[in-house]
Order: sequence, then C-alpha cells, then structure tokens
Amino acid sequence: MSAFPGEVSSTPSPDGKKVLLAAPRGYCAGVDRAVDAVEKALELYGAPVYVRKEIVHNRFVVETLSARGAIFVDETDEVPEGARVVFSAHGVSPAVHAAAATRSLQTIDATCPLVTKVHKEAVRFAADDYEILLIGHDGHEEVEGTYGEAPDHIQIVNGPEEVAALEVKNPDRLIWLSQTTLSVDETMETVNLLRERFPNLQDPPSDDICYATQNRQGAVKEMAPGSDVVIVVGSANSSNSVRLVEVALEYGARAAYRVDKADQVDLAWLEGARTVGLTSGASVPEILVRDVLQLLADQGYTEVQTITTAVENVAFSLPKNLRGDLKAAGRLEEAPRRARRQA
Repeated sequence: MSAFPGEVSSTPSPDGKKVLLAAPRGYCAGVDRAVDAVEKALELYGAPVYVRKEIVHNRFVVETLSARGAIFVDETDEVPEGARVVFSAHGVSPAVHAAAATRSLQTIDATCPLVTKVHKEAVRFAADDYEILLIGHDGHEEVEGTYGEAPDHIQIVNGPEEVAALEVKNPDRLIWLSQTTLSVDETMETVNLLRERFPNLQDPPSDDICYATQNRQGAVKEMAPGSDVVIVVGSANSSNSVRLVEVALEYGARAAYRVDKADQVDLAWLEGARTVGLTSGASVPEILVRDVLQLLADQGYTEVQTITTAVENVAFSLPKNLRGDLKAAGRLEEAPRRARRQA
C-alpha cells in the first residue's frame, strides 16, 4: 500500500525550483474512519445526521459534510430527542454518553481507537489509585474526553512550563499519559522534567502519541533542513497541524506556515525560495494538498521530490452499530475506505 493516494507529476524546473513532498501526510486511519462513519450514516439513514463537535479538525471536511446534510452541534442537548448523533474522532467523556442516553439519542461513536486506548488506560490506573498526569492542551476535545474518565485522579499538564508548580498527592503512585496529537519532542521534554521532580513516575504501558502524528513529524524533520519554506496544510484548531509548523522550524526550515487551503498561500513567502517543503495534518484530505501543489507549479515549482520516511497500512473498521446496520442493509463494503482510496 502506498503512503498516500495517487501519483504526483514531476517535471524538472529550469531554474532549480522544487517541492519536497512529505510522505506520509494527510488522513490517518482514525480520521478516515470518522469521516467515513458520517458519510455512511448519511447514505444509510439519510439527512440529517447530527455530529457533536467537528468530526475532525478540518474546515473543508466539516463544510463538505454539512453540505451533504450533517448538522454539527456543540452539545447533545442541541440534538432532537431520539435523533442520531455521531461522536467525533477526538472522543467524549462518560458524562457525554450519559447525557445522550437521557435524550434517547442513537449514538455512533467514531472515537479514534487510539484515543479509546488512552481512555481505557486512564480508567485502569485510576481504579488502581494512581494519580495521572495528562500531558495535553487544556480545552482540547480529546483532553476533555480523557479527563472526564477519571477527573478525581487526573491533572492536566499543558507543557514543560507547568512542571515546576505541580503538586501531587503521592509521588510513588504517579503515571503520565498524553494527548495523542502532541509533538513527540515537546512531550518528552515535559516527561523528562516530570521525572526529575518525581523519580518514581511511571510510563504508560505503550506510547500514547499516535503513529500518524509521529510519522508526519518524522517526515517534516527529514525535509525541514533542506527547505527554504515549509507549508503545512491544516486548520488552525488542528493540534497536529500546528505542531508540524513548530517541528519544521525547530528542525531547520528557514520559514514555515500553516494554511487551510491553497488560496491562503501568500506568494511573498516564496520570494527567494528554491525549495519548498509541503505536508498536511492528519485530518486533511489529499485534494487540498494537490491544490497547493498546483499553485506551486504555477509559480515554477514543477519538480516534486517525495520524502518518504514511513509507509502506513493501518485501517480501522467502522463503529460496530453502524457496521451492523450496513451489513443488514447489504451495504457493508469489505475494503476499508482508506484502502479503496489508495487503490
């Protein structure tokens, strides 16, 4: 399976201008599953289908699904009683599930399985009376969902700057977990500082930062030193997209910018630049990257060199109840959407 769908044309540029195109980039398996869940729900049940919060943090995806009949709401009390609602890829707390049940909502839980893993870790360690230091951004939907699993046992640590002021109940019963979409480097900086203060701090049983986040950051680390400018396609509320800009600058890019789509690229950024790095966050459809590639080609960046640092073949099945309804209707496709898109 290729690291990304389709082929990218490349023509040598007479003045040496080129694009370094990161691979992997764009949709991860969890995002693909969540978007697919909304699309399939609309096809099977018809509009409207309600979605709590943005299904993934990408403006284009939300606008596209809205045009097809998805209605995005902030909370379950905005959903008509008995209606169908999809929970986003970022996950929700038990309180949200309970609120949905009181309104007899038909729920489709599109939480990324890797986020669900962190939720289960929080429940498990809270049950064993551990205090949990959750490294993540306070207010982010994923962090809110994880925190809600065991609020009496969790402290949120936003970053290295908060470590010195932390107070814990028992430094010998302490474990850290993390938001899945953080920068690997920043997370480990926080962990190292935590371990200096609390030597008996335990690690989670497995890495919480998701494979896709690490892979996209790895590709940027590889291409940044050779890039005059790095352009990251992704929305402002996409944590992993914002981190890619930071990683590009940290690893040697002379400049780095985030855009939602091609029409936000400022051509002034390209002045004097011979090499442009290009990537996209884990919730970005490939069409938006292709639009930026076309814009760059129009500016003379016709040579495209793919920087491949990993090949992804992860796919997650649809939520169980949606899958069952699709099967009963004879509309369940065997191949995951991600595999079909890359065929």
